[in-house]
Amino acid sequence: MKLKLYNTLSKKKEEFKPISSEAVKLYTCGPTVYNFAHIGNLRSYCAEDLVKRTLKYFGYKVYHVMNITDVEDKIIRRCISENKTLQQLTAPYEKAFNEDLESLNIIKADVYPKASEHIPEITSMIKGLLKKGIAYKGSDGSYYFSIDKFPKYGQLIRLDRSEMKCGVRINNDEYAKDQACDFALWKAWDIQDGNVFWETELGKGRPGWHIECSAMSMKYLGETFDIHMGGVDNIFPHHENELAQSEALTGKKFVKYWVHCEHLLSENQKMSKSLGNFYTLRDLTQGKTKTKKFYSPTALRYFYISNHYGTRLNFTLKALEDSENTVYGLQEFVRRLSSVTENQSDIETNAIQNIILKTKSEFEEKIADDLNTPQALAALFSGISEINSVMASKRISKEQAEIILNILFSIDDILGLELKKAAEKRELPEELKNLMEERQKARQERNFKLADDIRSILASKGIIVQDSPGGSSWTIKKT
Repeated sequence: MKLKLYNTLSKKKEEFKPISSEAVKLYTCGPTVYNFAHIGNLRSYCAEDLVKRTLKYFGYKVYHVMNITDVEDKIIRRCISENKTLQQLTAPYEKAFNEDLESLNIIKADVYPKASEHIPEITSMIKGLLKKGIAYKGSDGSYYFSIDKFPKYGQLIRLDRSEMKCGVRINNDEYAKDQACDFALWKAWDIQDGNVFWETELGKGRPGWHIECSAMSMKYLGETFDIHMGGVDNIFPHHENELAQSEALTGKKFVKYWVHCEHLLSENQKMSKSLGNFYTLRDLTQGKTKTKKFYSPTALRYFYISNHYGTRLNFTLKALEDSENTVYGLQEFVRRLSSVTENQSDIETNAIQNIILKTKSEFEEKIADDLNTPQALAALFSGISEINSVMASKRISKEQAEIILNILFSIDDILGLELKKAAEKRELPEELKNLMEERQKARQERNFKLADDIRSILASKGIIVQDSPGGSSWTIKKT
C-alpha cells in the first residue's frame, strides 16, 4: 500500500518516500505554554498523532520530536503582568498539556525539547547566519534575518517577492502575510522583557520564536528530515521563516514533506470567550458548557478524525454528542463480540473472513490516500453493518468473533479510540448476575413473560439485555 501525503510545499499529494530506512524523522509544533490548549490546538495534535499512527501501521519506525515553546512574546507579557518567572508561569500549563495528550490517547513524542534549554544551539545558528552575511545586527541591538539575501524566501506560502517589504524589520514573533520582511533572530533585552533574558556572545537578550524550532529540530533530526507538521496558522510566518533560515544556513533541503492541519471553527465562528464558544478539553469533560453534559475525550478524538485533517472543521456540542454516540456504538459492538461464547456457528468462517478482510483492505486504501478518514470510517461501518446483519439472524462462534476483533483492534491502532478497553471482562454485581441467570432459565423453559419482566427490572437498574441466536448479552445503559 503506497502512502500519499499532501505536501504544502509542492501543493499536491505525493507518495511518501522516507529519507532513510532506519526511521521516519517527524517534527511537530508543540504548545506555547502560557495557557491551556483549546480544542483548536488539540485538533492539530490529534492530526499529528494520526499521521504518526498511520506511518507505524504501514511498518515505518518513527522518531518524533515535539517542541515546547516556553520563550515567546505572549509568554513574556504574561510573566510581566503576573510577576512570575518563566518556569513559574509555564510549568503548570506544560503539565496540563501532557494530561490532555494522555486523555486523547496521543502517543508520546520521543523528545520534548524546550526553547529555554537550547540557547547555545540557537546562538550558534545565528552566528552561522551572521558569518554567511544572511543575518545582521540592527540599530536596536537585535539580530535579524535578511530575506533579501535568501532568494527562495516565500516558497512555502508562494509569496510574490515584488510585494515583500525587503529591508524592513519586524521584531514581533507573529505578523500578517503582507508584512513579509526581515524578522528577529535574537531580541536585545529591553525593560519589557523583565527577568527573561540570557547573557550570550550576541549580547543580553532572548531568541525569536522562529529560530527556536530550527535549532531544536536540526539538533535532534539533522539538517534534513522527513516531515514537519503543524496547524495552517503556522505556515506563515513561522514555518516560512524556519525554512528560510535553516536552508540559508546549511544550503540543504530542510524538510521533505510539510503537512498542515486546517482551522477549527466553533459554532461557525472563530473561538472567543466573549462569544461563549471557546472550549478547552477540561470544559468538555467536566461539564463546563451550556449543556452541562460530561463528554469523553474519546468523543472529541473521534470528532476530529471523522473529518479530513486538511479541511476546515466546525465544532458544535451537537456534533460532539453525535460523536459520543458513535463511539458508544463501536464500544457496544466490541462488547457484543467479546461476549460470544458459542463454539458452534451457523455461518462459514470463510464468509466472516471475507467481510472483515474486505473491510480492512478498503479502510487501508482510504487511509493511505492522504489519511482520508471520512471514507476510511465509511468502509469500517459498512463492514460492521454486514457483521451485525449476520449476528442478528445467525450464530457466530467465539473463534469467528475473535477474528473480527483482531482486525478491528488493528484498525484502531490508527484511530486510537482504545476499543480494546471495551473488550475487557466485566462482572455484574451478584444480585444482577442472579437475575440474569434466572432470566436465562425462564427463556429455556419458554416462560417469556417472566423473562420480559426480569429484562424490565434489569433495565431499571441500568442494564440493557440483548438476545440473539448466540445467546443473551448485556450492556450498561448510556446516560
